[in-house]
This record gives sequence, structure tokens and C-alpha cells, in this order.
Amino acid sequence: MPALGFKKHLAPLVESRVKRQTIRQVWRNPIKAGDTLYLYTGLRTKQCRKLGESICTSVREIQIQPPGGLIVGEGIYLYGKGKLSLSESLELAAKDGFKNIHDFISFFRDQYGLPFEGVLIEWE
Repeated sequence: MPALGFKKHLAPLVESRVKRQTIRQVWRNPIKAGDTLYLYTGLRTKQCRKLGESICTSVREIQIQPPGGLIVGEGIYLYGKGKLSLSESLELAAKDGFKNIHDFISFFRDQYGLPFEGVLIEWE
């Protein structure tokens, strides 16, 4: 039963099904395509609220490299696709609920540090 928690400001996007993806660190028991996802805001709080349920359609590895990245160069790398173009990176950031690529990169730098390696989880 994979439960995914979302920050309060993203809850309306998830609930309205505008946001149908998330990028997360790799879990000990990874989410797989076909899993039912339980979507919440305020997990582990009194304000916990279920936003919906959906079926996972895809889980792909993702890397976010800082400028001057030592592993493969700066940019966003998606398993099976390689380095994303600027337009693909902007589209990914928008689908994930960010206004621009700067906010997207800054979030991952501040939250996890760069380079970031995780998974892109998509659902119906």
C-alpha cells in the first residue's frame, strides 16, 4: 500500500489530477507500475487528508545534476531517455508543480542536495 504525501500547496493540483507525477528518493520497498497509490496531504498529522487513489503507470530512474556536475554533466537525466532538452526539462518541472526550472532545481538542491538520484513516479 504505497502512500504518497504531498505538501499543502500541491494538494489542489494532485486532487484535481493536474499533477500526476512525483519525484522521490528510492524507497526500501520500491513502488512498481501497477501498484495502487494512495495520495495524501498532511501525512502523520491531525490534518491528514486523502487526495485520491490511482494506479501507478511508470517508475523511472531520474538524476538531477548541478551546474558543473561531475558524473555526466549538468542537467536532468531520465532512464530510457537520456539527458532532457531544455523544453523537456521545463515540461517535467511544470508537470511536477513548479513554475520554472530554477524553482525545480532549487527545491531538489535545498531538500536533498545535488546531485540527486531518485525515481519519477507517474500515475493515471
